[in-house]
Amino acid sequence: MGNSREYTDLNVSLSDYVATVEINRPPNNFFSNKLIETIATVFEDLDADNDCRSIVLCAAGKNFCAGADFSGEGSGDAGNLYQQAVRLFRTRKPIVGAIQGAAIGGGLGLALMPDFRVACEESRFSANFSRLGFHPGFGLSVTLPDLVGKNAANLMFYTGRRVKGVEAVSLGLADELVPQEKLRERAIEIAREIAISAPLAVQSIRATQRVGLADRIALATDHELAEQTRLRQTADFKEGIKAMSERREPNFSGK
Repeated sequence: MGNSREYTDLNVSLSDYVATVEINRPPNNFFSNKLIETIATVFEDLDADNDCRSIVLCAAGKNFCAGADFSGEGSGDAGNLYQQAVRLFRTRKPIVGAIQGAAIGGGLGLALMPDFRVACEESRFSANFSRLGFHPGFGLSVTLPDLVGKNAANLMFYTGRRVKGVEAVSLGLADELVPQEKLRERAIEIAREIAISAPLAVQSIRATQRVGLADRIALATDHELAEQTRLRQTADFKEGIKAMSERREPNFSGK
């Protein structure tokens, strides 16, 4: 892959066996189908590159990924989006996420795909779907309970509450808390520590630890998509999106 390469909305570099994949749609880094497809393609390319032993996933700007921009392109074809998400979960190299600012909705789903997460006090994690009259997606019905437990995940799902950095570490959403200016540096340090180990052994151990995960994500996203499709037709979903765009509390009717 070489030392540095640019893709649409991504900056990719490789040094000392560590690839840095930076989402470059600041300030909010809203995702799109094309963005997730490009990340999946890059990760698959890195799987085939013997000079890459670990990956840091990070983002430029204020937020890691503030989810879908429903006032613009939104998430597009959610079926295709989730196919790309499953591709991400099937890749083989260990990934460290550097999560600054907001990781919300589908952005939370993307943030929970890496093996490890480094956060800062300014980090905010939210499964805000219920506040939009919507069902969680991006495999979050699997990844969030796996990390924090069923009850803590359900509290986040039911309320859409935001979890800041300190609480995220205590819950297990993040592995380390560092000052924001040290966030990417620390993620790279962890990735380099992984890269020192025997690469075939690390990939073998990772495959064992994550066995069946991608298949579970595939099944989960099928169900999530069906529920999202059903709920998109409701008055509550329309109200949730309208309230978000107007920056006010939603007034849901249960219809």
